[in-house]
Amino acid sequence: MKKRWPLQAAAGILAVLIALCLCWSAAFFATLFIYKLIGINPSAFVRQLLNSLLGFFCFGNIIFVIGMINRPKQSAVFQPIIDALRRIAKGDFNINLSLGQRNHPYSEIVESINHMAGELSQIEQMRQEFISNVSHELQSPLTSISGFAKGLKDDNLSREKRLHYLEIIETESLRLAKLSENLLKLTSLESEHHPFELKRYRLDKQLRKIVLACEPQWVEKALVLDIDLEEASIVADEELMSQVWVNLINNSIKFTPREGSISVCIKKEESETVVRIADTGIGLSAEDQAHIFERFYKADKSRNRSQSGSGLGLAIVKKIVDLHQGTIEVNSKPGEGTAFKVFLPIS
Repeated sequence: MKKRWPLQAAAGILAVLIALCLCWSAAFFATLFIYKLIGINPSAFVRQLLNSLLGFFCFGNIIFVIGMINRPKQSAVFQPIIDALRRIAKGDFNINLSLGQRNHPYSEIVESINHMAGELSQIEQMRQEFISNVSHELQSPLTSISGFAKGLKDDNLSREKRLHYLEIIETESLRLAKLSENLLKLTSLESEHHPFELKRYRLDKQLRKIVLACEPQWVEKALVLDIDLEEASIVADEELMSQVWVNLINNSIKFTPREGSISVCIKKEESETVVRIADTGIGLSAEDQAHIFERFYKADKSRNRSQSGSGLGLAIVKKIVDLHQGTIEVNSKPGEGTAFKVFLPIS
């Protein structure tokens, strides 16, 4: 279509020039006839002025007639576009415009509208899925809290059951608080107003502190930790990166069976620092690996809710790594463990 535009433009210019020549020629002969008819002989300036005015008048009338003839064709082209834009404004993104011609002058506009409608449709679908996922995640703990709170009203309830109910209510309340915190964190990270403080700091020291902070969890499961932290400094937001390592290490601890092993290592390459966190846990299928960084995605749906979490942790990890111009990879096989690699630019 782009190759045909110069030819169409040249043809249009030629048509305008021909129309101008015809209008001015007609004006010249018309005024000449009138001068002879009424027997006057005006000066050259007056002749030129009258010829120009009459020529413009004729040219304007031709353009007006052509416009009136083409108006139905233009309406036939623009009306579907206007209707489509109105439907999009009302939230209807099921648009598929077609002009019936491949090389129509407005085909690029129509393709852009179709593309915009498709993108908006995907965004709307994601929004609906997000609302559905949030509602689902909120419904379960709220139902548990409500049910066990009603159970506590039973005067014949034993002390052991009462404490058990209270423990469940506390656990579900903490899950709700964690879900709310993660949603706020993810929303803040996706906005342009999240505080982002870059500074140079020792990555190996940060990882060592986080591993030690998680000691009660991995000691409780008798896990073996292999730590190989090469001295490395990076320029990043220390608090945000801390969230990345906490989430990844906690996931490794959570999904690794008793007496398994976890390794945390740092390697420096030419232009980036690579952090590898691997475990001998339950692993992930190829299908799960393709969706593991999506919001609310849970790889092992058979697990109990308190063990599987909300499905937001890795989405937060991915967003933080992206903000630092880094990348994250996952390599896993069911039953053989999972390894996450985070690649961060040195500066």
